[in-house]
Amino acid sequence: MRGILHLLYTSSIMLMRSASAALLLLTATACGSATPATPAPDVWAVVNGTEIRRDKVDKYYQGMLDPGAPTPSEEEAVGAKLGLVDELITETLLLARATELKIVPTAEEIDKAIAERRGTMSDADYARELEARKTTAEEFRAGVSRELTKAKVLEQDVTGKVSVTDEEVTAYFEKNQAQFNVPERQYHLAQIVVSAVPTQVNNQQNDDARSPLEAQRKLEMIAARLKDGENFAALAANFSEDPASAQNGGDLGMVGQAQIDQAPPQLRSAVMRMKPGELNTITNGPTTTLLALVRVIEPGQRSLSDPQVKDGIKTALTERRVQLLQGAYLARLRDDATVVNYLARQVVDAQGKLPDAAVVR
Repeated sequence: MRGILHLLYTSSIMLMRSASAALLLLTATACGSATPATPAPDVWAVVNGTEIRRDKVDKYYQGMLDPGAPTPSEEEAVGAKLGLVDELITETLLLARATELKIVPTAEEIDKAIAERRGTMSDADYARELEARKTTAEEFRAGVSRELTKAKVLEQDVTGKVSVTDEEVTAYFEKNQAQFNVPERQYHLAQIVVSAVPTQVNNQQNDDARSPLEAQRKLEMIAARLKDGENFAALAANFSEDPASAQNGGDLGMVGQAQIDQAPPQLRSAVMRMKPGELNTITNGPTTTLLALVRVIEPGQRSLSDPQVKDGIKTALTERRVQLLQGAYLARLRDDATVVNYLARQVVDAQGKLPDAAVVR
C-alpha cells in the first residue's frame, strides 16, 4: 500500500489553495504591520510572533511527494512550498484558536483516526511508509492530532453555527420545482472498486491493492466491515480505487433508465435484479466492483413531502452556507492577526528568478 501519509499534507484545511498564486503573493506580504526588521534567513513566515521555519516546510514538502512520481521542477517546488506556508499560517491560527477554546482531541480519537488512515497496511508496510516519507510514528501521530484539532475548531466555530429552516427549504423547492420533475426511472448507485493490478488511486488512504492476493484481502476486509455495520460511503472514500467516485464516497449519483438499458449486460442485469439497500459484486478482468443500489425513483413530479427531497435540499443549503462561512471565518482570522509571509516576499523580490527555496536542505 502506498501514499497513506499523503493525507496529512493534503488535509481538510485546503480551501486556501483556491486563491490564485498571484493573489497569494500580493496579500501574504501585506498582512499585519508589526514585522521583525531582520528575520533569520530560515524564517519563512511569522504569525502573531510564532515563526514558521524553512525546515518544517521542507519536511512537509518531502512528505507530500509521491516517491514514484517524476521530480518536480524548481518552479513547481517553490509553488508547492508557497502553498504549504499558506496552509501552515492557517494551521497556526486555528491551533491558537483551539488553545483559546481548550480543544484537545482525546487519545482514543487519535488512535481511531490513525487506524482509519492506515487502512489495511501491515505493521511492516506502515513502517516502510513512514521511512519513505522521512517521518516517525510520533510525528505522524502529532500530525493526526493537529488535523483533528483544526477540524474540531471549524466544527465549533463554523459548522455548528449553520442552520437551515423548514421555511427556507420550502422556498427553495417552490423556486426550483423543475429540478424535481423526474422524466424516467432513476437508479441511485454507489460503488467500491478494487483492482488486482497497480492503479492510480484517489481515496483518502491512498490505499491500492497491487496484486491479486492484496485485492482478495482488501475485498474480504471491506466485506467484513460492511457486515459489521460500517458506512458504505466511508469505506468507499477510504478504500475504493476508482479515482472519480472515491472522493464522493463511491456515489455515482442518479442514473437514468436509458443509460442502464445501454450498459454492459452484466451491469444491466445486476442493477435490474437489485432492490434498494442491496449489494452486488461485479467482476471484470482484474477489477471487482461492489455495487450498491441506494434507491429507485419512479418518473413524475416529486413533492416536498418526500423525505429524500426535503433532506436533500436541506443538506445542499447547509453545505453551501458552511463553505461560505468557513471562507469568511478563515479570512477574518488572518485579518485579525499579524502575519508576514517572508517566502512570498522572497519570490516577489526575486523578480522572476527563483530563490533557493526550491532546494530541500
